[in-house]
Amino acid sequence: MLMLSGQKIGTMTRCTIAGVVTEVGSDVKGFKLGDHVAVGTYVNSCRDCDNCNSFLDNHCSKFVFTFNGVDTDGTVTKGGYSSHIVVHERYCYKIPDGYPLEKAAPLVCAGITVYSPMMRHNMNQPGKSLGVIGLGGLGHMAVKFGKAFGLKVTVLSTSESKRDEAISLLGADNFVVSSDKTQMESLKNSLDFIVDTASGDHPFDPYLTLLKVRGLMALVGFPGEIRVHPATLNLGARTLSGSVTGGTKDTQEMINFCAANKIYPDIEVIKIDYINEALERLVNRDVRYRFVIDIESSLK
Repeated sequence: MLMLSGQKIGTMTRCTIAGVVTEVGSDVKGFKLGDHVAVGTYVNSCRDCDNCNSFLDNHCSKFVFTFNGVDTDGTVTKGGYSSHIVVHERYCYKIPDGYPLEKAAPLVCAGITVYSPMMRHNMNQPGKSLGVIGLGGLGHMAVKFGKAFGLKVTVLSTSESKRDEAISLLGADNFVVSSDKTQMESLKNSLDFIVDTASGDHPFDPYLTLLKVRGLMALVGFPGEIRVHPATLNLGARTLSGSVTGGTKDTQEMINFCAANKIYPDIEVIKIDYINEALERLVNRDVRYRFVIDIESSLK
C-alpha cells in the first residue's frame, strides 16, 4: 500500500486523484516517496478473477469506486475530497515527469473512458474519420485523441454555440448541428467511427446512418434507453458497442501517451469552498471541460 497526500488534486467526477506519494509499504515495488501518481475511478477489486487477470479490473464484480464506494473492510471511500488516501499500488498510475498534476486527474476518468474503446476498436488509424457526439468533459478528450491519432474529426452537437470552440480551440476538422437534417444528410455513410459521449436521451438511428459500411459506434454515456431500427445496423453491417472507463494496463498506457504527445484536458481549478457554485455551473453546463479541486490550497 502507499499513501498520497500533500499536493493533491481531485476532479468532481467520482473524485479521481492526482497527488504525491508520502509513504510506501514494505511490499511496494513500483513507487517511491515523492512520485507523482494518479488514482482512477476505482481503488480495489478481487485481483483474482478472469477480468482482473486480464487487466480489466474495471469489470470485476467486486471493484470498489474511489468515491462513495464500500471497501472490503466496510469503510466508505472518500476519494479526492479527503486530505490523504491509502491505496494499493495496483490502482495507482505513475504520472511522467513534467506532466501537471492538475491536468492528470481528469485523464483517469474522462480521458480513459474514451481512450479505452478507441484503442479497443482500432480508432487510431491515421486518415480514418471519427465523429464525436457531445462536446463535454469526455467529448473534448475524444477530439484530442482523434487528432493525435491522425483522424479527420467531426464534432456532432445540438448546440451551434460550440462550433467555434470545437474547431478553433480543439482543432476539429468539421462541426455539425445534429438537429439540422440537411447537415446530417451530408454526412451519411461517411464516418468510420463514432464515439457517443451524450448521456441525455437522444435518437440513435440518425447517428448510426452516418457510419460507413462496417462502421462502429462506441457508446460511453448512459442515456435512459437505446432504440435502434434493426435495418440501421443490419443493412450497413454496423456495430454499436458499449464501454466504461478502462483497466489498469490501458490507463497507464493512456497517461504515457498523453505525456508523450502533450495532450492536456481543458480544466478550471477551484478550491473546495467553491464547490456549491461549481455544482450549479455543472447543472447549467457552464464549465470547459472539467472542474478540478485543489485540495492542498483548500486546506491552508
